[in-house]
Amino acid sequence: MEFGLSQEQLLIQDSFRGTLERLVSLDTIRAVSNSSHSMDKDLWTELVELGMPGLLISEEDVGTGLTLFDAAIVAMELGRNMAPVPFVATAVMAPLALKLAGSDAQREKWLPRIAAGEVIIGMVLSDAIHGAKRGAGVTANNNKLSGQASFALDAAEADALIIADAEENLYLVSADAEGLECNHLPSIDGTRPLSDIILKDVEADPLGNGSKDGIAKIVNAGRIILAAESFGASEEMLHRAVDYAKERRQCDRVSGSFQAVKHLCAEMAAELQPCQALIWYAAYAFDSLPEEAELSGLLAKSHMDEIGRFVARTATEVHGGMGYTDLMGLHFWFKRIGFNRAQLGSPEKLRNLAAALQGLSGAADTLLQTAAAR
Repeated sequence: MEFGLSQEQLLIQDSFRGTLERLVSLDTIRAVSNSSHSMDKDLWTELVELGMPGLLISEEDVGTGLTLFDAAIVAMELGRNMAPVPFVATAVMAPLALKLAGSDAQREKWLPRIAAGEVIIGMVLSDAIHGAKRGAGVTANNNKLSGQASFALDAAEADALIIADAEENLYLVSADAEGLECNHLPSIDGTRPLSDIILKDVEADPLGNGSKDGIAKIVNAGRIILAAESFGASEEMLHRAVDYAKERRQCDRVSGSFQAVKHLCAEMAAELQPCQALIWYAAYAFDSLPEEAELSGLLAKSHMDEIGRFVARTATEVHGGMGYTDLMGLHFWFKRIGFNRAQLGSPEKLRNLAAALQGLSGAADTLLQTAAAR
């Protein structure tokens, strides 16, 4: 069996790659990273014309009606080019939340506007992912939200937020609602700020059809997309390292002719390439194999996070001292990989969840206790 992209998916890949390579430069990334904004609005307009916000929205709601697999292909290109635009929350998780938990009226109101790029929706799911701690979670009373939630995705430029409370119910809130305060947090990736959301009796519109299973599916989709984006960023770092090694001269030889440098590049490629199939399969499982979707998503992101860190570090080393300079710009991809690693669950947390899902947690604890006893 050949598991690859269809002709339609190759066209999607080529369209987004061509547009991003044409519009995103190091100067573009640097300008957004050093500004108070988290997105390039001209780039956003171009990507809206390509249908990016409506990838997972049905044609009836003015979207393109594609799959998470297609969205993962786009995410790889966004990561490859360090595109400073919102995606994982507003184009993936928010449409899924509305489709899975929203009423007909809510879907009719919001999905066409998302697909048209008229609104950006942030996702605030820290309570559902990490659990509320020390009274800092979000509570609901008569459809009014109070409390605090951290690490909101795509909230910096958002027009609305989808928020999970401590009971894992979902609510849709206007970003300028009375009593809502959005504090932007510094992050390692200047094009991807996180936000602290503080709520004081904020009027909220409940997504009444939600459930814990629905939230789990939304989070799983986000994890797969983050893994895909990290793959694209990692592959770009590998390509830049190889290109640099072919040009950089030391002792009258290009550095790429040294055996040690060859080994570093080969090891990066060998570790990275299988990740693409792992991510593709996770996205395919999400669309077509629901019984395998959650485990595949956990394994894809946890493994990609580890390999991404290895590639980011090694590609920087291949550049030598130049790899640490702002001139080369490698640090932008390095930071995007690190940012994605920390979102929606660390590799350690995701591996523990995968073990529990397979009934292996008890066996692992027994092995650790046995080893300790020895």
